[in-house]
Amino acid sequence: MNTLSFIIYLLITWFITVHVGLIFYRNGKIYIQNLLHGDEKFTLFINRLLLVGYYLLNLGYVTMTIRFGKPLYSWAEVITSICTRTGKIMCILAVIHFCNMAALLLISHYHQQHATNKN
Repeated sequence: MNTLSFIIYLLITWFITVHVGLIFYRNGKIYIQNLLHGDEKFTLFINRLLLVGYYLLNLGYVTMTIRFGKPLYSWAEVITSICTRTGKIMCILAVIHFCNMAALLLISHYHQQHATNKN
C-alpha cells in the first residue's frame, strides 16, 4: 500500500506544482514587469529564476518526504497520508508564493531608490 500511496502522492503533487508554477509564471510576468517599471530583460530573468527555484524546492521537498512515510495497512491510512502530505505541500507553496511576492516588492523598492538617486 505504501508504494501505491507514494505514486498517487507524487502524481498529485507533481500536477499541482507544475500547474501552479505555470500559472504563476504566466500571470506573474505582468506583475513583475510592473514592479520593475517595464524592464523586460530583468523581468524575464526574475520570472524564470523564480519558476526554476519553485520547481526545484517543491519537487525536492516532495521526494524527500516519501522517505519519512510510515507503513500503511488500510485504504483509510492511504487516503489520510496522501491528504496530509498534499495539504502540507500546498501550504508550503502558499508560503513560497508570499515570500516571492515580498522579495519582488523589495526589489521594486530597491529599483525605485536607485532611480531616484540617479536623478
